[in-house]
Amino acid sequence: MKSLIRIRMSTHDAHYGGNLVDGAKILQLFGDVATELLIKNDGDEGLFKAYDNIEFMAPVYAGDYIECEGQITGFGKTSRKMVFEARKVIRQRPDINDSAAEIMEESVIVCKASGTCVVPKDKQRK
Repeated sequence: MKSLIRIRMSTHDAHYGGNLVDGAKILQLFGDVATELLIKNDGDEGLFKAYDNIEFMAPVYAGDYIECEGQITGFGKTSRKMVFEARKVIRQRPDINDSAAEIMEESVIVCKASGTCVVPKDKQRK
């Protein structure tokens, strides 16, 4: 089971100089993907317990379009192991002009992560 969202990073998401987006924003998106996966699988939003690994691999800037995908890879009685990947699919081109952008021929992986979510037994509906 997989879930995918695509979102444009805004200037409100930029936290650092040069309109660089804070990596925590990508983790927030992974949380949204995890929530959808839990709803699909268990009929409940559940809770994100912990990340086991997070790798930030490329910068994200305001104006970039990011796809975040997640997948459940393991099941316990209440736990769900998941993996996530965020890819930049459209990038801004300020070197051309202030509103230029382009669809990337090949997406760039900006972050990978894995973690565990929990859905209490009494809240599981599927």
